[in-house]
Amino acid sequence: MRLRNIPGAESALAEYPTFVQNPVSYKGKWNERFGNNNPIHVEIGCGKGRFINTLAAQHPDIDFIAVELKAEVVLRAVQRTEYREIPNLAFVQYNAAMLTDLFADHEISRLYLNFSDPWPKTRHAKRRLTYSSFLQTYRQVLKPDGEIHLKTDNEKLFEFSLNQMAAERFQLRNITFDLHQSKLAQDNVMTEYEERFSSRGQRIYRVEAACSFH
Repeated sequence: MRLRNIPGAESALAEYPTFVQNPVSYKGKWNERFGNNNPIHVEIGCGKGRFINTLAAQHPDIDFIAVELKAEVVLRAVQRTEYREIPNLAFVQYNAAMLTDLFADHEISRLYLNFSDPWPKTRHAKRRLTYSSFLQTYRQVLKPDGEIHLKTDNEKLFEFSLNQMAAERFQLRNITFDLHQSKLAQDNVMTEYEERFSSRGQRIYRVEAACSFH
């Protein structure tokens, strides 16, 4: 997502109770932050926050954390909360490449990657969020039975992701090359981008990648 710079975005974030300041202090202690022992699901790149807000409302027995690099993007997402304190939802401004700063080993149950930047040029492959080095980081913070849920409108990124996940010994399941025409559509929660893409007739690709330590 490309947004113009919003002056004062970082200071404005502090006014929202769903925004977590100094998130590294909660590494290994996120359940204490939420005050429960519920599973933790993390979205990397939250867009305008529709997806994570919807899931938090639907699943009060799960704790949701959105990790986003740009303050401007996080601000747009937290504004959806309208200054409300939502017990099972938190937003973090941080670099996804450094998830191990935020989470202890095996602290997360699920990761969501929704419409990540495809970085189409070959020389930029290492920046893709499903490149092997990212997947190795995800495995470190995911529980042994944890999983990654990926959605994208980019076929080449999807094929790249499937190959990288298979090479890193993730177990691939519920693979679909046309999500909205599949049985998985019934329980699907759309992002803002997804609604826009699908309205144009674009196919949405989806896969679940489960950790395997064998």
